[in-house]
Amino acid sequence: MNTNIIRAGDLRLNPSMLTAIERYAELAVSVGINVQPGQTLVIQASIYNADFVRLIARKAYEAGAKNVHVEWDDDELKRMKYKMAPDEAFDEFPAWKAQGYTDMASNDAAFLTVYSPAPDLLQGVKPERLAAASKAYGTAMRPYRAMMQAGQISWAIVSAPSPAWARKVFPDAEGEEAERLLWDHLLQAARAYEADPLEAWRLHLGRLRSHVERMNGKRYTRLIYRSPGTELTVDLPADHQWVAGGVHNAKGTFFVPNIPTEELFTLPHRDSANGTVSSTKPLNWNGQVIDKFTLTFKDGVVTSCTAETGLEALQRLIATDAGAARLGEVALVPQDSPIANMNVLFYNTGLDENASCHLALGNAYPLCIEGGSSMSREELDARGANSSVAHVDFMIGTDQLDIDGVLPDGSVEPIFRQGNWA
Repeated sequence: MNTNIIRAGDLRLNPSMLTAIERYAELAVSVGINVQPGQTLVIQASIYNADFVRLIARKAYEAGAKNVHVEWDDDELKRMKYKMAPDEAFDEFPAWKAQGYTDMASNDAAFLTVYSPAPDLLQGVKPERLAAASKAYGTAMRPYRAMMQAGQISWAIVSAPSPAWARKVFPDAEGEEAERLLWDHLLQAARAYEADPLEAWRLHLGRLRSHVERMNGKRYTRLIYRSPGTELTVDLPADHQWVAGGVHNAKGTFFVPNIPTEELFTLPHRDSANGTVSSTKPLNWNGQVIDKFTLTFKDGVVTSCTAETGLEALQRLIATDAGAARLGEVALVPQDSPIANMNVLFYNTGLDENASCHLALGNAYPLCIEGGSSMSREELDARGANSSVAHVDFMIGTDQLDIDGVLPDGSVEPIFRQGNWA
């Protein structure tokens, strides 16, 4: 391995960490995306992580990729635009870019995001700008996102540190120690320190499949949530299916969308949520933090909300479109899981949601309906699947969360007790 990779000279990473980072890149390519010979890989990443992206690209070419195309992001340019551009700049998204993603997806490209959130990057930005940009992106990219959320194409998300994110997660660490600590936690979560990470993932995915088989065999009609600040019921469509770990795309290739992943998820009926639910971790939405919030539902729709931090941003999220005020996902994650046991708040939904039971406002994943990946929008609507340009997960799990399931005969049995499988 090139020991200068991943800014090793700056961060002074030890040999075991460098080895684990190389294994992490291998996992992104071979387990996450599962790149196939002759396939194009599209990577979205921050310019700060260029070294790690180059390592991933090398692994992809070694696996037989035809082309690796990188779309770079820059936080400073992003903040500059939100601060200095005119309002009308946020009402549009480049049509050529949206069409390019649709074309690449239609030609069997795979898509990998290397995510490095900056939780406070857009603090102070007008919430209406964030909401407008989010809606414009979601609307323009809807054809591509529809293929992604149906599981028709391979896609995956992995995370890599940046200075701003590392300082947010580990504010008491001095100098670059925060970045080293964040690398260490990410590598642990991804099982990259294991002697054989590929075998560790094979075993982990097998455990998740056993949970899926059990939950799909139950055919629960309703879930009942109870914890401090939460009294909520949601109904599940008759032909719902639980999903965990990975799925097969339209060509039959198995891929794992999130590394790491600990969740089982399905979709609720869009008209069924009733009651109040309280968040248990901050939500980083478009560079703004929304924290300590509650949502009250009636017949599936948010009728009121509160938040100690970020209330206006929450209100604008809910108002993105009609479907953004409804639930599109319910997910189960035990408190006794590797990421939860780290006892670290990552300010990164992809990690924090895998340490906590969560729900999602917005679009439902069609693959959570039997045969849903090939259904039309009208067919999905008829089965109760929510539709929206938004899909935003928020965490509700605690060690006091109880979840009951209602069986088809009306009897009730425990699913979770005190945050873990009953």
